[in-house]
Amino acid sequence: MIKDFITYINEGLFDRNQSEFAIKKTDNGIEQIYIPKTKEELYEYIELDIKQAKKDGTYPNVNLNNIDVSELGNDELNSLFGGDNYKQIIPDISNWNIKYIPSRFFSRNEQIKEFTIPNSVTSIGDYAFYTCSGLKSVVIPNSVNGIGIYAFSLCDGLTSVTIPNNVTTIGEDTFWGCTSLTSINIPDSVTSIRGGAFSSCSGLKSVIIGNGVTNIGYHAFYNCINLTSVEIPNSVTSIREDAFEGCINLTSVTISKHCRIKNSFQKNCKIIRKDD
Repeated sequence: MIKDFITYINEGLFDRNQSEFAIKKTDNGIEQIYIPKTKEELYEYIELDIKQAKKDGTYPNVNLNNIDVSELGNDELNSLFGGDNYKQIIPDISNWNIKYIPSRFFSRNEQIKEFTIPNSVTSIGDYAFYTCSGLKSVVIPNSVNGIGIYAFSLCDGLTSVTIPNNVTTIGEDTFWGCTSLTSINIPDSVTSIRGGAFSSCSGLKSVIIGNGVTNIGYHAFYNCINLTSVEIPNSVTSIREDAFEGCINLTSVTISKHCRIKNSFQKNCKIIRKDD
């Protein structure tokens, strides 16, 4: 099926002998878009791009911008560039019509060093970048409002990340084990920091928590051994057990007199209560 009105068909449009193409009009003219119907069709298409990349000497960089995956679901895209599938390639998906990064999408990918998430994405799935040890920086657009559990956990090469202003919740163990992170700024849009969110981020030295946060979960900053400074706003009403346990260099913290805590800090940490 050919979608939208067209004035001509590009030479070689159907060379790949796949099930469906679409023609999309852009500012630069007419663009060919392939719409796979199944994961198997998508694999076949990617394999062709890999062969071409190897022929051109550009492997593992594979340009996949002529693929439209908008009709595929999470099950089809799950673990696409992670696990044992294509973890050796660096896919360019900057022009993909994709609203979320599916679960385990890049999990254990061994090649990705820097990554910019497309502006169309509104959420990042569970384990999306899990154990991408080579990942050093990631650009998360402001369109993202949710980050799943373990999304960046054990990305031990990740040195910086900016959490967008639209994110409301940082999920369980989202950045667990990101040992190269040195500072984090949590925006006012975030209302909850779930359990283990920054656990074992041993390089973390300072944390600024936005004014929208009301709850800091169990083990949220557990074993952040180099953490020396954290700003906790008056909006925080509850800090769960062991949230800052193991933060041996956090010697004092100021919190609201109305904030509930229970074995949340190291015994040597001085708790200073302040009026709201």
